[in-house]
Amino acid sequence: MITGTCHCGALRVEVPSKPSTITDCNCSVCRRYGTLWAYYKANTVRVVGTGKRSYSWGRKHLRFVRCGTCGCITHWEGVHPPKGARVGVNWRNFEPGLLKKVRVRQLDGAHNWKARYLNRVPHAIA
Repeated sequence: MITGTCHCGALRVEVPSKPSTITDCNCSVCRRYGTLWAYYKANTVRVVGTGKRSYSWGRKHLRFVRCGTCGCITHWEGVHPPKGARVGVNWRNFEPGLLKKVRVRQLDGAHNWKARYLNRVPHAIA
C-alpha cells in the first residue's frame, strides 16, 4: 500500500500501487482544483479519517471529496457506483518523487475531451 494525505493529515488515502499513468485535466473543476488523477478500482482504495466533505454538480454522477479542515481534494467517486466502479485519486496528495517515470495523459476536458500523452512528468509536477 502507498499512502497519501491531505495537508493537515485528517484524511489518508491508501492505494495498492503507483500508477503507470496520471491524468492532468483542464476541465472547469480539475483546473481549479489543480489535480492529477490516478485511477483505481474502487474496492482497492481506502480513505481513512474524519471530516470529509463532497461536491457534485450537473447530473450529479460524481462527487469530489475533500478534507473538511484543510480543503484538499483527495479523490472523486461515483454517487451511485456500479459494481466494478473506479475512483480517481488526486496524486498531488502523495510524495512527488513517486511520479518519476510516470506517463502523463493531458485531457482537454475544457474543449473536446481528447487526450494526448507526454513521455515524462512536467518539471512543475515532479
